[in-house]
Amino acid sequence: MKHTLPKNPQFYVTHPQPCAYLPDRFERKIFTKLSINNGDKLNNTLSKQGFRRSQNILYRPACEGCNSCFSARIKISDFHYSKSQKRVRNKNKNIHRKINDAWATEDQFNLFKKYLNQRHTNGGMTEMQVFEFAAMIEETSVFSKVIEYVDNNYNDQQILRCASLTDILDDGISMVYSFFDPGHNQQSLGTNIILDHIEYAKELNLLYVYLGYWVPGSKKMEYKSKFSGLEVYYDNRWLPFNLVNQQISKLSKHEPITNQVANLQLPEGFSSI
Repeated sequence: MKHTLPKNPQFYVTHPQPCAYLPDRFERKIFTKLSINNGDKLNNTLSKQGFRRSQNILYRPACEGCNSCFSARIKISDFHYSKSQKRVRNKNKNIHRKINDAWATEDQFNLFKKYLNQRHTNGGMTEMQVFEFAAMIEETSVFSKVIEYVDNNYNDQQILRCASLTDILDDGISMVYSFFDPGHNQQSLGTNIILDHIEYAKELNLLYVYLGYWVPGSKKMEYKSKFSGLEVYYDNRWLPFNLVNQQISKLSKHEPITNQVANLQLPEGFSSI
């Protein structure tokens, strides 16, 4: 007997757990699974509605009594370099992009662990082992790349300084997870990764760079607000960051889960279950 996964996505809700960004809060997510049959179409469509990918799961915050997580993206046509961002690009002129298939390497894992141990010591990923890292990179049913940034000016050797697991969508590129050498703070490597992804999106004639979530009040997320052209997803539409930021205290809470699922726009021929 032949078994196949259902084409139509089924949506689930996680149990509440402590929020990673705001103290004394609990997070909850709505999620669905990707498969070979629906991966790219579903990732393209739901990314436009605030969902993010983790391996073969697409998820979006649906916290009870809280609406502080906003999916964020940079609209390329509205982005303009600030003076400080121009300096960042100049400081990293010896860092070059290498685009690879979604395949994990030992160099990537070592850099990943170094990054976590210095930047996210209390995070849930610090205990991740090499096989779990490989799964994060390689378990994908969508069009994904690992973009490496190597330093070509270090004793005539190519040294891996940064890497980003990146999905190529039909309207933009989505930075699923990125990490960098924390020993080079003066180079602002994290900012440079985003700036280079903007350039990469331009080369591909795409419209957006999806950054993940912006959380007002979270210092971990402040850097995203420094990019012009930033949009955030609220009330089933993308709005300019400045407009939403000015009205944070007036925004309503999440609508019920059943309404959220019912209001999702799915690819042609799909229906939610």
